[in-house]
Amino acid sequence: MTTGDSGSFRDLPLRTRSRPPRIITLRVRRYRALRDIQLEKLSGMTVLIGPNGSGKSTLFDVFAFLDACFSKGVWAACEERGGLGDIRSRGTHGPVAVELEYREWPPDFGPQGRLLHYQLEVDERDGRPVVSRETLRWKGNPGPGRSRSILNFENGQGEVFDEGSGSRREEALAEPDMLAVNTLGQLKGHPRIEALRRFISGWYLSYFSSEEARGVPRSGPQERLTRTADNLGNVLQYLKQRDPSRLRSVLGALRDTVPGLERADYETTVDGRLVVLFKDKPFQQPVLSKFASDGTVKMLAYLVLLSDPTPPPFIGIEEPENQLYHSLLPGLADLCRQAADRSQVLVTTHSHEFVNACQPNEVIALYRESDGFTRAVPAAHNPSVRAMLESGGKLGHLWQEGYFDVPRPITPGETCG
Repeated sequence: MTTGDSGSFRDLPLRTRSRPPRIITLRVRRYRALRDIQLEKLSGMTVLIGPNGSGKSTLFDVFAFLDACFSKGVWAACEERGGLGDIRSRGTHGPVAVELEYREWPPDFGPQGRLLHYQLEVDERDGRPVVSRETLRWKGNPGPGRSRSILNFENGQGEVFDEGSGSRREEALAEPDMLAVNTLGQLKGHPRIEALRRFISGWYLSYFSSEEARGVPRSGPQERLTRTADNLGNVLQYLKQRDPSRLRSVLGALRDTVPGLERADYETTVDGRLVVLFKDKPFQQPVLSKFASDGTVKMLAYLVLLSDPTPPPFIGIEEPENQLYHSLLPGLADLCRQAADRSQVLVTTHSHEFVNACQPNEVIALYRESDGFTRAVPAAHNPSVRAMLESGGKLGHLWQEGYFDVPRPITPGETCG
């Protein structure tokens, strides 16, 4: 496979598409260290920073929990995390609650779209998780012919507004741990409910593993990466057959970021499996991906994910700096920002090099107070940070040097939530 002309991050074919819903505000209550936290005015790219144990992974897992509730069911989502008792913040009572305020851009809403609010509360009954409350409503005036409350359910029973007929009716779900949005979003007459179901069900939370990406899957083109990138060879096969220009750009960008790399390739073995190969310029023969560096394999996966012309509506990436050389991180941050024109991107990181390439409105610092619970400090709200940036400072260096005015991390032995 020839790769064609050399490329770069900016040469990737980041084509536009219809705008997906975008989360503006997130509020989480009683979810482990997140006793009560609210993130507001979220941008297309949000970068969470903070020391170990500050709550970054917990906040990332809130999105994974919602995704699991929609894809696997509430009970399974709770059991994967040890049960609701292990999820609920220590010393608290009441339901675990997640609220999303998000903006939709259907054609009849104009260029500004409309804000909607979704609330999910999960509690226990007889040792079993139940959806104690689930609501979907408009923020502000919903417009003519629309009810402000679209859906309102408690413990499996409630009412829903039929947008097709303009009528409201009562409904009962088969089980109290079922999501009304997941059930009713598959029926006609509920376009806003259907849109929310498709939005959350379409999230992509990356758990890239260079070890799994080195796997030898069965041959067969696949359009998108799995969350662990264990089908990387299948996606390269798809790109070669269906989108060779994007493949040339991805591989060109990879060559630009990995010194000495000439090309990436794949071969089909006699038993119908795919192996990914990497060839360095000084050598005649390529090597199997299992002999390539972790960073090379992982960067290829990121380039494939973030150059998708029809990407998931929400992409989560946890600690992309792992196994990547520090000089690659500003370019990766820029690529995430470009992708944020078509998806909402959430990144957690410890890397000041990555943060140096971010804007203040994109960065939120998390820390744990002495009570063990997480607090959030948006970088854009800090006047010291703004003043230092105006004087030529870099955001990552300011964070590293303690200009974010957050308390010191809690130490072993102190209270944890």
